Amino acid sequence: MSQLAGASGARPMDRLRDALPRIVLSPSVAIVAVFVYGFILFTIYLSFTNSRILPDYELVGWRNYHNLFRIRAWNTAVVNLAIFGLLYIAICCCLGLFLAILLDQRIRAEGFIRTIYLYPMALSFIVTGVAWKWFLNPGIGLQAVVRGWGFENFSFTWITDGKMAIYTIVIAAVWQTSGFVMAMFLAGLRGIDNEMLKAAQIDGASSFVLYRRIVIPQLRPAFMSAFVVLAHMAIKSYDLVIALTGGGPGTATELPATFMYSYTFTRNQMGIGAASAVIMLMTIAAIIVPYLWSELREKK
Repeated sequence: MSQLAGASGARPMDRLRDALPRIVLSPSVAIVAVFVYGFILFTIYLSFTNSRILPDYELVGWRNYHNLFRIRAWNTAVVNLAIFGLLYIAICCCLGLFLAILLDQRIRAEGFIRTIYLYPMALSFIVTGVAWKWFLNPGIGLQAVVRGWGFENFSFTWITDGKMAIYTIVIAAVWQTSGFVMAMFLAGLRGIDNEMLKAAQIDGASSFVLYRRIVIPQLRPAFMSAFVVLAHMAIKSYDLVIALTGGGPGTATELPATFMYSYTFTRNQMGIGAASAVIMLMTIAAIIVPYLWSELREKK
């Protein structure tokens, strides 16, 4: 009888122990489900409504999406995103790989140098934008300093030039993120088998061939991860643009994120803003979902 009583008393405790992780995690899961995925679904619904200042639940079909691509500012934002995204990803990957290769040579003070490269990533994009806005300002920044040194003909007015302003966003974003990409590539480099590299060197492979044929191909996972992270950051870039150029001059640095905020909260076109947000979400999903699918497939 005592053994039966002990067994029956242990079962509720075992069930409670098994259920405890679910009980602890359930509030977080519920919050994420409501305030992340719930609001995503709500935004998708609003994109099919005639919402203005406040939500309007009258469905209008695909009208907001049709009108969205007829707005010149949106088309400008998409073109700017293509320019910014391509340059941002390409330069960050090339610069990050170059810095990682340099640090992989086991140089002195590697930890200190790595910290310097990574430090910009610790700053918020608002701080980065404000700092670069001062640095690129023709009246108080780089141009004024160089002219003060006696080079009166020096001119650097990209931040006020409608054709060049988008490249100032690229410069600031690369400065902040390239150290993070360097860390990803450095981790990949440190994971390569040294015996394979030594064997290639014994066979007479030069350093260029060594990196081109052996090292860089094995960094494919790092390249994929860097691409996904950078593409996601490029698509949702908002605070850096607002702090650096405010989307100007004119709409020269308008991006989809700034367009979405402007039409939703400034111009009181919530339906159009929701439609632009859904387009951004679909773009990010088109990048992340194949990546996750390939990762899960490799693990299986």
